[in-house]
Amino acid sequence: MKGTKIVLLPKLIKILEELGENIKLARLRRQLSTKQIAERAGISRSTLWQVEKGLPSVSFGTYAQVLFVLGLEKDLLLLAKDDVLGRKLQDIGLTIKKRAPKR
Repeated sequence: MKGTKIVLLPKLIKILEELGENIKLARLRRQLSTKQIAERAGISRSTLWQVEKGLPSVSFGTYAQVLFVLGLEKDLLLLAKDDVLGRKLQDIGLTIKKRAPKR
């Protein structure tokens, strides 16, 4: 939906800002310029600036592409990896079958 504004809770906004800051720090540690990262990721410098600010209007694919350029794409596999609540809910719903009687 083009033109619709994404409304996020303040907690999620802070998380995105922290993600953007982590991406920026990773770029700086590698001593890469915004121009280099933007070219390698196939995005504009202004889009990279938006990524480093953690703006929610940037597509997830763009974040993934920048992480790939930085060599951090495997970090995406850590998202939702340890779903403790989901596993507990799943365990509650599991039924334990009785064993067949011995003959």
